[in-house]
Amino acid sequence: MTEIALVVAGLLILLLGAGVWVGLGLMATGGIGLMLFRSTPVEVLLGQLSWNSATVAELSALPLFVLMAEILFRTRIAAAIFDALAPWTTWLPGRLAHVNVAACTVFAAVSGSSAATAATIGRITLPELTRRGYAGSLAMGSLAGAGTIGFLIPPSIVMIVYSVLAQISLLDLFLAGIVPGLVLAAMFSATIVVLVLLRPGLVPAGRETYSWGQRVAALKNLLPVLLLIAAIIGSMMTGIATPNEAAAVGVVGALAIAAATRDLSLAALRQAMMGTVFTSSMIGLIVMGAGFLSTAMGYLGVPQAVAQMIEPLHLGPVGLIVLILCLYLVLGCFLDGISAIVMTLPIVLPLVTAAGYDAVWFGIFLVVTVEMAQVTPPVGFNLFVIQGLTKTSAMQVARAAFPFFIAMVVFTGLIVAFPQIVMWLPNLK
Repeated sequence: MTEIALVVAGLLILLLGAGVWVGLGLMATGGIGLMLFRSTPVEVLLGQLSWNSATVAELSALPLFVLMAEILFRTRIAAAIFDALAPWTTWLPGRLAHVNVAACTVFAAVSGSSAATAATIGRITLPELTRRGYAGSLAMGSLAGAGTIGFLIPPSIVMIVYSVLAQISLLDLFLAGIVPGLVLAAMFSATIVVLVLLRPGLVPAGRETYSWGQRVAALKNLLPVLLLIAAIIGSMMTGIATPNEAAAVGVVGALAIAAATRDLSLAALRQAMMGTVFTSSMIGLIVMGAGFLSTAMGYLGVPQAVAQMIEPLHLGPVGLIVLILCLYLVLGCFLDGISAIVMTLPIVLPLVTAAGYDAVWFGIFLVVTVEMAQVTPPVGFNLFVIQGLTKTSAMQVARAAFPFFIAMVVFTGLIVAFPQIVMWLPNLK
């Protein structure tokens, strides 16, 4: 069994290292493994499992949420969010740097993508913060960290993929991500406060002043996105709509916002649709490959072999979680988060559930590890997004993001010690 597990791991590393698409690499690994060690009809199994994975009901929400984010990306919604939130952050140490965190948190609730959140908010906040004299390291680091919240606050692309692979309720996952997302946002703001108290030169000497009337008046800019958030999350939490139906509501709302801001054109709509097709097809292929590899690993006995390898270590539940966290931190240096999850979930999920952890809780834990992967070089997507916006090196962005990476590590320890942070809302359902 151990030899088979090592051969499968070697095949996967070889194929992905050769630049084969992740989805195809997963399929090829499972197929070659079955042909080498079992007499299972690979072509029949591949066709059936690919169809089963691609037609899961929860997966139909994916292209709709992606389309919603693509439409909003092409509107002036980010500028409206900045204008609404800026007057309310001036009393905090770090002042307008907190707008990165607050704006990313708000936009995450209508995005589902970490990179899209960082790109959309960063287009507005980075030039504005630089113009006002804020240090580039603070502006880039806070955006890199806060942009990852796009995966944690629903709707989340990673959560949709995880719910399909783990065969658990997407609504439970969405509910489980709300409180952790808000707690993590508060920790990012606390990180900004600590950095500014230690190095006051990170922010300009002057202070922006706003009257209470200006603050209240600015909130009208936030109304469209708040209504969209209420329509999406509120309809799911109250049971009015399923996640799939809420995704359709989100698309209609995004189109309404684009029309109201006069950003809705045929060219922009075509770009949004093409972006949706590209992203959804990529993720769909990965999900099909993961479904096939998961079944192939079951036939080959790989999960049992890995469990036998770990058993002599005598790890308790916390020790197992720490080991898994280290695994994903290493994988995050070389793979995007979704690929890391689909490659490893067939092995780690049975181990985690056997240790007594809830699959919904573990989904949020995985999302946080994926967030860490977004800001770890050399393959941190948020690093590349911010590099493109600022024309600096990815390593400079990574250094700026490091304090916020530490905040995510601390947050991971927090949800391990206090799992009710994750499970409180799902248990209320």
